[in-house]
Amino acid sequence: MRMTSAVRSAKRAPLLQVVKSAVATIGAWLIAGWLIPGPLPVFAAIAALLVVLPSVNQSFTKAIERSLGVIVGVVIATGLSLLLGPQSWVVLLAIVVAMLVAWAFRATPGMGNQVAISAMLVLALGSSSPQYALDRILETLIGVAIGIIVNALIVPPVLTAPARRDLGLLRAEIAASLDRLATALPTAQTPAQLQGLMVEARLLRPMLAAAEASITAGEEALTLNPRRSQRGELVEMRALLSTLSPIVTQVIGMTRAYFDHYDDSIADEPTVHAIAEQLHRAGHDVRLAVQVADVAPEPSSETSTIPALTAPLRVKPPASGHWILIGSLMEDLRRIRGNLVGED
Repeated sequence: MRMTSAVRSAKRAPLLQVVKSAVATIGAWLIAGWLIPGPLPVFAAIAALLVVLPSVNQSFTKAIERSLGVIVGVVIATGLSLLLGPQSWVVLLAIVVAMLVAWAFRATPGMGNQVAISAMLVLALGSSSPQYALDRILETLIGVAIGIIVNALIVPPVLTAPARRDLGLLRAEIAASLDRLATALPTAQTPAQLQGLMVEARLLRPMLAAAEASITAGEEALTLNPRRSQRGELVEMRALLSTLSPIVTQVIGMTRAYFDHYDDSIADEPTVHAIAEQLHRAGHDVRLAVQVADVAPEPSSETSTIPALTAPLRVKPPASGHWILIGSLMEDLRRIRGNLVGED
């Protein structure tokens, strides 16, 4: 099982990505071979293959890394060959020098490997003449250019759907957590129920991270992408995530405070019943905020279009010894309302 997971991805790459890579590689091979007669255009084909990535922005970044790596590697190989002659051990020396140069300039791992590979290929496959080195550099530039063009023209990815899905799921779980806490407050709870309440609240953290990653991926996919019409939608999603993110912290904090300070007499505290009602209203407004932004995966027919948290909750000091818990719940509820209505 471990060996299989080491060589197989959990998710299959889209077939379109394979098609784009093949088109870019073939195109780079044919065009570079036509423009630069001589050895097989291996550098162009490799460059095009490596540059076709899931987004145009990633392709552009990879193209810069690839081009600079090839230029530095070719220059190192040519210089060492002219200085030391066509000796077999010069290939090994060029690899070591290339790695040290990349390390000295703090190059990325990808660029460092590219410098060493380019130096080795130049010495192993061809001559050390300046003209040969120049041809390989031009060949690489042709390959990366074709890779970027193909990636931009053949249905560039627009990753707004995963961001919309993950943000909608986060919304649903925040509202559900608020409702679960609201239902638990005025009733007696068993230790198992309290533990389950805490576990479910903590699940908000990975869901928040997933929504953040999806929105970031969507923003990256639209950078340098000709299909930028959905950029405004991602801006709205980012703003909504900024609203929901602190609410996640507050919901987990409220659940934790209830878990830590629970005793059976809490359900008899009049203020707790009022807070429970406000938590249900907060869950309603969380659902409403996401529906207004049009990112809910399935609009809820049970959610009205009128905000429920229309005014802050005002209560008298608790009559029992639960003032620490009541104060903590009230403060977090105040912050949730402030985030939803834009006061914080």
